[in-house]
Amino acid sequence: MKVEAHPSTFALNCARVYALIQTQGAAATSARPPGPDTPHWCHTIMSGLKGIDESLAVKAEPNPDLDEIHPGDTVKVHYRVIEGTRERIQVFQGTVIKIRNGGIDANFTVRRVTHAVGVERTFLFNSPRLQKLERVRLGKVRRARLYYLRDRSGKAARIKEKRLA
Repeated sequence: MKVEAHPSTFALNCARVYALIQTQGAAATSARPPGPDTPHWCHTIMSGLKGIDESLAVKAEPNPDLDEIHPGDTVKVHYRVIEGTRERIQVFQGTVIKIRNGGIDANFTVRRVTHAVGVERTFLFNSPRLQKLERVRLGKVRRARLYYLRDRSGKAARIKEKRLA
């Protein structure tokens, strides 16, 4: 079932995007300005956003307190938690099951099992709340995504340790 936005809201959003393209100085997407009579007029506007995203991209500097990690590694993530007016560092230890490289949106997912309940948490590499990332042990795996660990428990969920010689 396809859900569509209200036509007036859709047209208003496309008009705002077109105004943004004009104010940011991006090249015109077509010879004539898009309007409701132009076929796929909102698509041409949205394709113009790609140039704006590249021109306004923020370059994130790597955090020196983060160790290099790979899927299968057991890590300790020191994360700053804010509770009301108080602030503290919370440590989350588990197995890295996924790493997503995407520039400023790069993230990784850590899984741990406590009291027979699996908990997965995703952290952004470039988050200012990520204080420290330490690798406890290296895992020996042959996959990039370790989703199969979700279905396993006990000894079946163990990962071999990579020996450094």
